[in-house]
Amino acid sequence: MNDFPPKENGVAAIRVSSVKQGTEGDSPEAQKEQMAQFFMSQNLNLKKVFIFLESASKDEQPMQEAIDYCKDPKNDIQVFVIKSIDRFTRGGSYSYDFLKMQLERYNVKLVDIYGIISSQKINTLAHLGVEYKWSVFSPSKKSEILEAERAKDEMRDIMSRMIGAEIRYARMGYWIRRAPYGFDTDKLETSNGKRCILRPNASEAPFVIKMFELRARGTLTDEQIVEEINRLGYKSRLKKKRDKHDKTTIVGQTGGNELNLKHFLKFVQYPIYAGINTEKWTQGKATKCKFEGLVSIDLFNAANKGKLTIVEENGEVALYRIRPPEYRITKGVKNPEFPYKKYVMCPTCEKPLYGSASKGRLGKYYPAYHCNSRGHYFRVPSRDFEETITKFVKNLQVSPEYIDALVEAVVTEWEKREKELHKDDVNIDARIAELKAQARMTADKIRFLNSEVAIKYIEEDLLKIEGQIAMLIAEKANATVQEPINIRVIMEKVKYFLEHLDELLLYQINPLAKAAYFGVIWDKAPTYQEILSGTQDLSLCEGLNEVFKLKNMENDSMVGHQGLEPWTRRLRVSCSNQLS
Repeated sequence: MNDFPPKENGVAAIRVSSVKQGTEGDSPEAQKEQMAQFFMSQNLNLKKVFIFLESASKDEQPMQEAIDYCKDPKNDIQVFVIKSIDRFTRGGSYSYDFLKMQLERYNVKLVDIYGIISSQKINTLAHLGVEYKWSVFSPSKKSEILEAERAKDEMRDIMSRMIGAEIRYARMGYWIRRAPYGFDTDKLETSNGKRCILRPNASEAPFVIKMFELRARGTLTDEQIVEEINRLGYKSRLKKKRDKHDKTTIVGQTGGNELNLKHFLKFVQYPIYAGINTEKWTQGKATKCKFEGLVSIDLFNAANKGKLTIVEENGEVALYRIRPPEYRITKGVKNPEFPYKKYVMCPTCEKPLYGSASKGRLGKYYPAYHCNSRGHYFRVPSRDFEETITKFVKNLQVSPEYIDALVEAVVTEWEKREKELHKDDVNIDARIAELKAQARMTADKIRFLNSEVAIKYIEEDLLKIEGQIAMLIAEKANATVQEPINIRVIMEKVKYFLEHLDELLLYQINPLAKAAYFGVIWDKAPTYQEILSGTQDLSLCEGLNEVFKLKNMENDSMVGHQGLEPWTRRLRVSCSNQLS
């Protein structure tokens, strides 16, 4: 017969505040050793160990999972062991009471290895042989509640010091959070101690820079830019995926995906890539960082096309989310019968004009531009309206000096982009080499597999990789075969149309294109009255781009830095290169 009582079954619950503390520190292992020694000294049977790598200050307590395990009668648990109350919860007395009462309801004792929690119960009516719920209490209850509140206060003090310091450093321009795609974090010795900044990631940064450059050019749609970035080999950053119940175990990884339109728009709208931080801790105020961005502020503004604009003045920066001007907002389907209604404003209210045709007494329609229901009357027949624009355009002429400077600037930029295309070819070679190495590694895996299903999936991956390699090789061969563009020949055609503005602005086959070209010459959409006045004196047109502005139409001399000269009549010759 065994005189010793049977061992009680218990669970050990271990918690550290974060995954980083659990994976890079030794806190869980230290607690586990303490638990093992405690179970041995108390003659308890350790049935299961729970490890939680998360904060206990949340509404949803991490210890609930271990408590649910103890509540199941099949598991036969009598003791729940923790290191201390602050490892059990930091939610204060309310959370502590809530968790402990669940254990008591299922006759499971909560024990800490420091002995603050006592399982002793005292009945104030024991001498009378009577017991009520209210007459039974735990002598250690007050000290337990005080310890739970102390743990909560300690958590508040720790978080206040840590978060407060991080907020202060974020407002000073340092980086606090995880490095975004394209950057790596780096610690730097500063007058404020060792602080974190961001450095360009050698493999990721070129993709981000390319996104901004392609969007700023405006020659490709967003969808085409996404395709181009993926063609160059973009893959999202890989992240480790940990087990839901055991954060120390890595079960896989996420990421490695191609770029999509949603993430592309997030990239080009994220000010940190221009070295500007805007977040909750800066209260939405733009803060210039202590490190350089991947792109300049000018490139960021150009890529966002006015929807987001960073302005820097006297060392201060501001971020504006600008609504497009009223005249740029599309109002219904574009009508080729009234192409200028989007580009010319009403002289009274300076709002976009409408276009419609009213029916006369004899049933004939009379098309006209007009202002609609704004408390005033303005209406100009379409024929008179377009004659005014024709006279205005014929008063414009760009000087040869400006044209020559423009041609040289475009040729220089073209040669610069040609060099960038060569860099892209180098990236394609690197991508092909990377895919070939990946194909070899995938093929090697087949040797160690016996499952037909696994072999089938690996073969599918191998075929996919081979297809990507073939596509990149074909693209490279196509780029090599294509005859290089002679930019000088193209610029001669551009030069012709700059010297013959009337052909570009007046003799277009497509009326919508003709109106769009007319809109380009303005910095601010003009009113009809400004255009009408400009047929006699262009200096009255305040919104006209300075490239086309004349100070005095009667002056025969050039207009200095504006690069313009008065228009002179000349014979217009036909040109086979006229735009359609």
